[in-house]
Amino acid sequence: MRKVYRNPRELATCLKDIVDVYLEDLMTYETMESKILAIVEANRDRVYKEKNMNVNISKYLGDERVEIIDKIVKNDMK
Repeated sequence: MRKVYRNPRELATCLKDIVDVYLEDLMTYETMESKILAIVEANRDRVYKEKNMNVNISKYLGDERVEIIDKIVKNDMK
């Protein structure tokens, strides 16, 4: 799994694919969580700006996926 992305569209596509696989019950929540955290950590400044997800990425992901990713990232920050 690639962790660092320079192109925001590729980064959003990767996050979208991970969440979609989880929503199709092909991946456990724990596996999805670890993959998302690894990608967000490696690309933190590209994904989140001042605690809000980058607008371009969030538009591509859609509201449901953004909620799932935000929940995972915010739980990790605690």
